[in-house]
Amino acid sequence: MTEQADELGNLPVVGSEDDTPREACGVFGVYAPGQPVAHLTYLGLYALQHRGQESAGMAVSDGEALTVVKDMGLVSNAFDDRTLAALTGDLAIGQTRYSTTGSSTWHNAQPVYRGVDAVEFALGHNGNLVNTEDLAAEAGMLPGAVTSDTDLMAELLAAELSSYGGISKAEAMDAALAVVLPRLHGAFSLVIVDHERIIGVRDPNGFRPLCLGRLDGGWVLASESPALDVIGAHMVRELDPGEVVVIDGTGCRSFRPFDDDAVDPRLCLFEFVYFARPDSVLYGQSVHQARVRMGEMLAEQAPVDADLVMGVPESGIPAAEGYARASGIPYGQGLVKNRYIGRTFIAPTQALRSTAVRMKLNPLRDNIVGQRLVVVDDSIVRGTTTRAMVRMLRDAGAAEIHMRISSPPYRWPCFYGMDTGTRGELLAANLTVDEIREYLEVDSLTYMKLENLLESTGAVGAGFCDACLTGNYPIDIPVNLSKAVLEGVAGAPATERAVPVGSRQNDDGLPAEVASRLFGGD
Repeated sequence: MTEQADELGNLPVVGSEDDTPREACGVFGVYAPGQPVAHLTYLGLYALQHRGQESAGMAVSDGEALTVVKDMGLVSNAFDDRTLAALTGDLAIGQTRYSTTGSSTWHNAQPVYRGVDAVEFALGHNGNLVNTEDLAAEAGMLPGAVTSDTDLMAELLAAELSSYGGISKAEAMDAALAVVLPRLHGAFSLVIVDHERIIGVRDPNGFRPLCLGRLDGGWVLASESPALDVIGAHMVRELDPGEVVVIDGTGCRSFRPFDDDAVDPRLCLFEFVYFARPDSVLYGQSVHQARVRMGEMLAEQAPVDADLVMGVPESGIPAAEGYARASGIPYGQGLVKNRYIGRTFIAPTQALRSTAVRMKLNPLRDNIVGQRLVVVDDSIVRGTTTRAMVRMLRDAGAAEIHMRISSPPYRWPCFYGMDTGTRGELLAANLTVDEIREYLEVDSLTYMKLENLLESTGAVGAGFCDACLTGNYPIDIPVNLSKAVLEGVAGAPATERAVPVGSRQNDDGLPAEVASRLFGGD
């Protein structure tokens, strides 16, 4: 969710998420006759909770009726034993959400439901469409008729289904998908359930992951492989970009509704850097091992004399282990993470921003005092939390602090399912690396080179989207693309919004000319 400046121009800082990109969603689907599919879906969503914490939901079919249950908050907030016990059937889908198009409301929670004549279906989505406004206009929808890109996709499918007669429900859905899917531009990994089938869809660029698993007597679809592991399924393969997988009582089959020239694999590179769980497999590669290799390559790229290598919990830890292994500098813990923090408050002042960071992290003083530290993290987005963390380490007695970042500078907003704010909010879009080092108050700062990051994945040449690092967007972005594009809410275009000129109080210690360039001015 894009934060707005307050009346003083201060960018709010969410203590648990400020310096990390934010994902859109995780999706899950299971076909398992005779098994408690609602409980399996609950466990699968729990394994995908890191991909979205705003809302959670599931849709369960017993072959005759489709029941959808969803609520705001975490998976554990949305479901309890009594709710799950009432959801009986043989197939189900589920979704955890972080909003990108469409605000964070119960109405926009997923899965979304539609009923057309005798056909009922529910749909869950991970990603973000970039032609949402055009699709709504082509369909003659007034502002507010649908309020998210997922809602729009469901409406387009329902309208297409209503035009078919004299064929089976399964044939009608296949035909509707073949017509609607090629019209969608952007990132969409989907799970769909009707009375008899679950369907998985991956967009022709494969921006967001989706994998297929096998369960005793059934099949599973999930954003990441750990969601298969937790229910005892084994991974069969990742869906190909542009592939539709249909699962029912006859087994598993697939078809490809997209033109061959539209298929261009572009998995989000930040899935390897940050989003995916370390125990996930992407492009056939272990995410954990890729992150360790990132640290090893960072040590070769940017060596330094130091006493201790530490990672910023959690996603910086594997790269820190790799840095220590390659450099020979001992690895140790420097920060303890509060695992029960959840989402924290918006803090309007510097003092409260620092307090918010301490709610999440606290230093291990015995490991820090007098030490020259190499601090490894995955990325710096806005920088406020990173700076507060550095101050914390200084206060704990660190003699030197050398930041090493296992990705290149994050300079461009994402429109394919990540929520990173506007370009005006991205630190590296407005400051040089040396200015960022000065802002963070560290002794040295090095970002991973893009070619080294790609090599670290172990899947060079497989196809990645690196738009947030390079500005090279695989699909053109409309100038007027914004989160509220369907909700009839006036707002400046996402590509043009910025913090009000001259309105930010310079309480972060930036040089005046740097503050002016970052937060407004000529």
